Amino acid sequence: MSRFEQLKRLWRTDLYRYEARTDAKALAHALVTVPGYRYTFVMRACKVLTAGRGGAAHATAVMVMARYSRRYGIGIPFDTEIGEGFYIGHFGGIVVNHRARIGRNCNISHGVTLGQTNRGSRAGAPTIGDGVYIGPGAAVIGGITIGDNVAIGANSVVTDDVPDNAVVAGSPARVISDRGAEAYVNFTDY
Repeated sequence: MSRFEQLKRLWRTDLYRYEARTDAKALAHALVTVPGYRYTFVMRACKVLTAGRGGAAHATAVMVMARYSRRYGIGIPFDTEIGEGFYIGHFGGIVVNHRARIGRNCNISHGVTLGQTNRGSRAGAPTIGDGVYIGPGAAVIGGITIGDNVAIGANSVVTDDVPDNAVVAGSPARVISDRGAEAYVNFTDY
């Protein structure tokens, strides 16, 4: 698959998560009225179009992303590994370490931090599985693994691994259910 085909696929799968369709009208609507999609659209373009390149292309991408980060209050570096179908529910106050990895069909809400720790047994940045919902104000910190189909409650602080299909809440976060992200992550059947 060419670089441009890969970019179109990412744009289309992200768009489907917001609009439940991928036609030109849906694209125009999302680009004009949905800040989370607009940020993701530019972030994907910067990553794919600068892959393997340095110099002016990379410097331009860094400047463009800095502008969008200030505008929307989202700090997700374009070189962060993020799967298809990424969804930013509400923009503002989102900080993601560039070493974090985010799976397919994940939802991130406002005020979320995916952070790195530099010492101890959990040094590193988190790996987020597929179909994960991260609620407003949640902090997922350290070299931990969040399983597939997980829901992380609002204002939770997650510092330990979370198994598949769990719902976690609290500070520190504890498993409170095994129902997962059921009904939180929608429009994934593109």
